[in-house]
Amino acid sequence: MPRFDSHLIDTLTARGFLHQCTDLEALDRLAAAGPVTGYIGFDCTADSLHVGSLVQIMILRWMQLTGHKPVVLIGGGTTRVGDPSGKDESRQLLSDDQIAHNMAGIRRVFDSFLTFGDGPTDAVMVNNADWLDQLAYIPFLRDFGPHFTINRMLTFDSVRLRLDREQPMTFLEFNYMILQAYDFLALNRRLGCRLQMGGSDQWGNIVNGVELARRVDRAELFGLTSPLITTASGAKMGKSASGAVWLTPDRLSAYDYWQFWRNTEDADVGRFLRLFTELPLDEVARLEALTGAGINEAKKRLATEATTLAHGAEAARAAAETAQRTFEAGERAEGLPTVEVAAETLAAGVALIDLLVDAGFAASRGAARRLIRGGGARVNDHAVTDEAATVTAAELTDEQVIKISAGKKRHALVRLAPHEWGPGGTPWSGVSGGDPP
Repeated sequence: MPRFDSHLIDTLTARGFLHQCTDLEALDRLAAAGPVTGYIGFDCTADSLHVGSLVQIMILRWMQLTGHKPVVLIGGGTTRVGDPSGKDESRQLLSDDQIAHNMAGIRRVFDSFLTFGDGPTDAVMVNNADWLDQLAYIPFLRDFGPHFTINRMLTFDSVRLRLDREQPMTFLEFNYMILQAYDFLALNRRLGCRLQMGGSDQWGNIVNGVELARRVDRAELFGLTSPLITTASGAKMGKSASGAVWLTPDRLSAYDYWQFWRNTEDADVGRFLRLFTELPLDEVARLEALTGAGINEAKKRLATEATTLAHGAEAARAAAETAQRTFEAGERAEGLPTVEVAAETLAAGVALIDLLVDAGFAASRGAARRLIRGGGARVNDHAVTDEAATVTAAELTDEQVIKISAGKKRHALVRLAPHEWGPGGTPWSGVSGGDPP
């Protein structure tokens, strides 16, 4: 039996998305009565989003799937200020051109997860620069400044933690929470938006917006936050050993994305299936109960379902097949990440530590050395323990590739750069002799 009257709140709670809500019972009644318009904001600090934003993206997706209207707020205005939440120092200020570039990249992420249009439950994307850029400073302060007290603003984590650590906070950053509160008011006036959602670190900012709208417009708005998602070992979501796990293929291949989910810790599989896939909860329970080798099947299902949402079914299928051929059948696969090396360079020998860094298996040459020392590095499936080892053209296989590996699950191919090949598929100087024309 559903615990809540609305499909939206019942789904969010059952799948683990709900952390706090300003008035859960009233929001449940509102969502049961008809479509609710709700939003989440994303600042333009990079030209893509990574897995750390995926909980919020999935909440917007579930809003739409349960009959409500999601709004994606792109922070073209607030990015100029910088959100101090969770930061020990000020964010780097970006130029207007950088913000515009990043905004265009972020738009692509949501095309995979939401359906945009003009219908009652179609998603819309808005830019808060549309109203923030029009504000006159003194009138804004007079109209909205009296609704915020310095005393209370100093109690919010985004401010208090910075001050406790004796890290400076600029007056520019201090204004961020007022601007975010105004965003909620503006969206309520423009789009009838009644709900703001975000991560648990945004609770104070969201409550500010709820209270501002009540005081200024006597509007009843709602706030809802999701829990901070960490792995079972305590690591923060969104990062891997080789860097951020981005959601667009120009920043991270579908194969690497699939592998990220395939490498999920055993203890996280059930939780991540609920959060990051749309599988029915009874199927999640079945997969979560698998033990021994069976847990690997659950991980593959998680990887394929999550990759389908971000990259499409065809890319997910290809990634799964590539992994199966590489890890289970022992074949070389075209879908693996690739490092291209000039023929002359490979003939002379390339340091294995450099290839491990280029392949994303190590964040630095020092980390690559530690990987080799720990017995985790392989070339063509043979363990390498010499930190000074080089890889040369002699290691090229019949397929003209060299397979390098970090551990048992992470693999890449070293290839000759395309322009280094001659007629008939033979490589140029350093491999078969002769110079390119």
